[in-house]
Amino acid sequence: YDPGSGMSRLVTERVTRAEADQRRGRAGRVAKGQCFRLWTKGEEGALAAYPPAEIETADLAALALELAEWGASSLSLLTPPPDAALSEARSLLESLGALDPGRSITEHGRRLVRIPLHPRLAHMLEKAGKSAAPLAALMADRDPMRGAGADLTKRLDALLDGQKSPAFDRIRTEARRLTKFATGSQAMDPAQQAALAYPDRIGLRRSGDDPRWLLSGGKGAKLDAADPFANARFLVVTDTDGHPRDATIRQALEISESALRDVMGDRIEKVQVVEWSRRDGRVLTQVEERLGSIALTSQHWRNAPADQIARAMLDGVRQTGLQWSAAAARFRARAQLFRDAGHDITDLSDDALMATLDAWLLPHLKGVRTAEDWQAFGLLPALRAMMDWDALQSLDRNVPAKFVTPLGRSIDIDYSGPDPAISLRLQEMFGVTQHPVVAGRSLRVTLLSPAGRPVQTTMDIPGFWANSYADVRKDMRGRYPKHPWPEDPTVADPTLRAKRKGK
Repeated sequence: YDPGSGMSRLVTERVTRAEADQRRGRAGRVAKGQCFRLWTKGEEGALAAYPPAEIETADLAALALELAEWGASSLSLLTPPPDAALSEARSLLESLGALDPGRSITEHGRRLVRIPLHPRLAHMLEKAGKSAAPLAALMADRDPMRGAGADLTKRLDALLDGQKSPAFDRIRTEARRLTKFATGSQAMDPAQQAALAYPDRIGLRRSGDDPRWLLSGGKGAKLDAADPFANARFLVVTDTDGHPRDATIRQALEISESALRDVMGDRIEKVQVVEWSRRDGRVLTQVEERLGSIALTSQHWRNAPADQIARAMLDGVRQTGLQWSAAAARFRARAQLFRDAGHDITDLSDDALMATLDAWLLPHLKGVRTAEDWQAFGLLPALRAMMDWDALQSLDRNVPAKFVTPLGRSIDIDYSGPDPAISLRLQEMFGVTQHPVVAGRSLRVTLLSPAGRPVQTTMDIPGFWANSYADVRKDMRGRYPKHPWPEDPTVADPTLRAKRKGK
């Protein structure tokens, strides 16, 4: 099976050891003889032991069609067909109209069974008639003009012009035979005929300088920049190198949009699209005419539903990640600290939040549709909405956002480090004899000089008063004589004022 052409082809490949042994046995079957291997012992060891069963590597479209005609969904085979390959074959047959959505054979499918061609080409011959016989024979055979570029028209012209070669003679003979299985002849050009066989290989050129196409089946294809088809807007790709995602085109036909619409009109659908565009950094709302995965036309959809826009924006959030403001990050850190202390509170870790975006973020995304909107979005209300009133009260009580100083002033608690922390003037902590804690953990307190410079960082205020304060007092009294430096700070009143004159 050749994934590049979507059909089976004859190819030459290395023999397996089992097949070689079979050939060796034949050398002495009629009379005594000798067998000469044309490879070394080392090469022998590199050969595969056995060939795979044909059903494991073959194109199963014809088998699936025959099974459907017999009314059998499966057979008891020594080697069952791979499920994925059989499913792919049935999907192809359904797209050709040979099977109905229930995977039963249609009347069109019964006619295809009678044509000795791959179902793709049989469908083309049945729909286009006798005029498609030369193209069917050409595509069923090996390339008679290797290295002649991607344009399949060159091969077809040479065939019809009577170019002499064993390959072309064989293809012409086959074309004459195939006309016996066709009825009538519709007015179609070769590109339209090929589109019938390859409805999943209609290529629309991507934007940009590189010659790359998106195929109607969802895969990608590319050409060498020097190929005459490099700037073609639409191609019907009939043969590639088989790469699963971005295949190199070996043979194709250029087709106009009008010709494409004439032959594939029943497959073109009008689709309302609301999706996140990574390239544009926004939610795109469009009404498109689609042939499979390619958009023939696209217009802006002005009145797209807000809920669909919000859901598409979720895809943008999944790609760009959560945007943490300082307030939201502090709330998350507080909740995590409370959770780490053993309390039952909502998990706000990145993994938990990203796994439940639909539940907690979706209701808050009204009006958000671009990367810029998302950058400016505040997560805090959505995070707080994940907790009930009791949980928020418990969090605020045990892991407060602010610390109230002995003077009644509220200052932010910094939860960004390994320990929650505050910074305030040393004089404002006079009279404090117990170290402040949140969620059972001591605050990291940075005591500042009257000029706002760090004097001491401590997690034990009583210990600081008893030990280091005397040295700090001795140093600071000379630098800041207008500010109080009592001998016993545990009984002094907290203050932010300088001493009055004469004091």
